[in-house]
Amino acid sequence: MSPTPGLPRVYGMSSRPASQDVPGGSAAPGGSAAPGRPGLPGGPARRNHRPVATTEPLAGDLPGSPERDTAPRRPRLTRGDAAVCTRGLTKQYGQRRVVDHLDLLIPSGALSGFVGPNGAGKSTTLRMLLGLVRPSEGDAHVLGEPVSAPERYLGRTGAMIEGPTFHPGLSARRNLEQLALLRGIGKAPRRGRDGRRGRGTRSARRERIDEVLGQVGLAGRADDNFGSYSLGMKQRLGIAAALLPSPSLLILDEPTNGLDPAGIREIRTLLRDLAGTGMTVFVSSHLLSEVEQICDHLVMIRSGRMLFQGHVADLLAAEDPRILMVPERDDDAVRLAGVLGSAGLRTEIETADEARSVPTLVERHPVVIAHAPEVLAADINRLAMRAGITLRSIRTHRPNLEETFLRATGDVDGDLSMRGGAT
Repeated sequence: MSPTPGLPRVYGMSSRPASQDVPGGSAAPGGSAAPGRPGLPGGPARRNHRPVATTEPLAGDLPGSPERDTAPRRPRLTRGDAAVCTRGLTKQYGQRRVVDHLDLLIPSGALSGFVGPNGAGKSTTLRMLLGLVRPSEGDAHVLGEPVSAPERYLGRTGAMIEGPTFHPGLSARRNLEQLALLRGIGKAPRRGRDGRRGRGTRSARRERIDEVLGQVGLAGRADDNFGSYSLGMKQRLGIAAALLPSPSLLILDEPTNGLDPAGIREIRTLLRDLAGTGMTVFVSSHLLSEVEQICDHLVMIRSGRMLFQGHVADLLAAEDPRILMVPERDDDAVRLAGVLGSAGLRTEIETADEARSVPTLVERHPVVIAHAPEVLAADINRLAMRAGITLRSIRTHRPNLEETFLRATGDVDGDLSMRGGAT
């Protein structure tokens, strides 16, 4: 099985399919990906497969034709720049390998997304980073400290893994007070020579609790029992608990689970604000649209193995932009594809029953697909007009994160969605 086509190599991590043993490597940033399906010079045959992304440049035969967009080159991330760094991180239960030689580099101060199908090993990876699960193999450092000594970094780390758990008979405020005491937040200093304790420690703890409750939008319900909370409110309280120690690193497992669209927007804003303060935020999510909107950095895994890590913009820039055209007369589709093919563009025809290139494609007419950046749309329209072909519609399309994930994994399950809402 060949490497997944179209995924760029970023930060020394090569994109690898699940069938390969060890992801990662020493490839330079911006390395090229495997080429896609070749063009059909004399007029295309109809196809019955999904478009394959490519990094081939355009031929440049059209007027003003630029070279194909490529991912920007970025400096290689080093361990010294990373809040989380792992090498060969592996977890095995009996004969089942849940996490398989992951080489993670999570940039300090970044908002990083962690995506993968259900059972890909996301939660197990996060548990190993928090010292809750011991790795079977490999090496890992969090905030510069080894995961074998979690006491050295957990005081600077906040986390919510697989949903929050609180006492249902206590209010949100009381639950957070108990957690703050357990974590030593606002703990009174030792007695001085005069036998008195320092002042203001309890009030400082209360101020911090009020602050985090306000951050997650629960200030108005702070004195209500946890048992009366909706699922979305429970998620918010879990994030508030993770924020109590004013962490340098915040690890959240599905923080928007159970939230309505308005709640998702609020959490999105909160995570951006936290990352803006210099905090490193590492978020696993099944909502790919949310990851695409808020995350600077992305880690994509499948079956415990690395598929991609690097900047989201680098991944999407390496994808295959397309221009989709619907001729007024169905018989002109093959002729239009031939005209564009003669101009040096790779083209395909997709019939109505194959309409998978764009999820919202509903035309009952053949669609001619040109693999070209949107700046060529006007030139393509002029070429069609000179050939006596009238276009019913012309649109541009760049694959989003969902399509990229589908192409990389071959499928998507109920754990991943582009739509908001609970699952």
